Amino acid sequence: MPVKWGFLGAGYVANQAMGSAVHAATNAQLFGVASRDKRRSKKLKPIQVYDTYQQLLDDPQIDAVYISLANHQHLEWVTKSLEAGKHVLCEKPLGLRAAEVQEMMACAQRCEKTLVEAVWSRWHPRFKRIIEVIASGEIGKVTGIESQFAFKSAMTNNYRLDPSMGGGALLDVGCYQVNAWMGITNGAHDVAIGKVTRNIGPTNVDLTTKVEAVIDGEVSVRSTSSFEMNLPQSLMITGTVGSIATESGEAFSTWREPTSLRINERVEHFGSVDAFVAMTEAVSDHLAGGSGWVLPLSESLRVAQILDQIAASKLHE
Repeated sequence: MPVKWGFLGAGYVANQAMGSAVHAATNAQLFGVASRDKRRSKKLKPIQVYDTYQQLLDDPQIDAVYISLANHQHLEWVTKSLEAGKHVLCEKPLGLRAAEVQEMMACAQRCEKTLVEAVWSRWHPRFKRIIEVIASGEIGKVTGIESQFAFKSAMTNNYRLDPSMGGGALLDVGCYQVNAWMGITNGAHDVAIGKVTRNIGPTNVDLTTKVEAVIDGEVSVRSTSSFEMNLPQSLMITGTVGSIATESGEAFSTWREPTSLRINERVEHFGSVDAFVAMTEAVSDHLAGGSGWVLPLSESLRVAQILDQIAASKLHE
């Protein structure tokens, strides 16, 4: 039997990616949607459209809930969903701060339900290959990670520019890069922040955050997160005897396109993949008692702790 999914929210990601992913998944069904706009809910072609979020949560037919609401709403609706007896897949960042993530984790444990952060890039075959290559020792011991995720957009009336709604470049696109640190370094247990530069915009969110740090005393990291720079997404990992770098296809948000990866002097190619489908199928399999991989909550918490650490760091101009 397929896992019956209910969506809280029918915004851009739900309509452009996650809705079609659930329809395409072999083990999932888009049973219901609740949003502020019934027209957008119906566009997702669920079996049922609900008038309110709570009405959806009250339906015993729904097994799991996907939450794509604004960042500041995650804590409230993750908690309500878990308490309603639903498993939860929630868009990144899971919480505005590590304290929120800890609260959600405690709720999931208390309710005996699964909670997963939807950092869909972690399910992409190319990123999985990066982890395999590192584990194989082909590039030696990892010594450095450099990445950037930046784009230029006015984002008029967008929650990403509202600090009360969890806006800012660090939370929005920096979290992808910190999640990559987790996979590459097997946990990023100790992160020493060396230098942070930020450009704070007129609405009091960071439009750009640049970070230099050292992970576990031996891996130097540099990252750029920005809403105001036209830069290609990139990820490069250096080791004692080689390197890995993303080439064709966005480093963190590649979607339905062929991609490639340079490993030392060799280039490996990957076919067109929808990582939202891969994530949906893996999470659904896990919920059904299978072996599908899900991002551990311990990693989501560690990412939130690191983002807190960066946000609290003394700025260097």
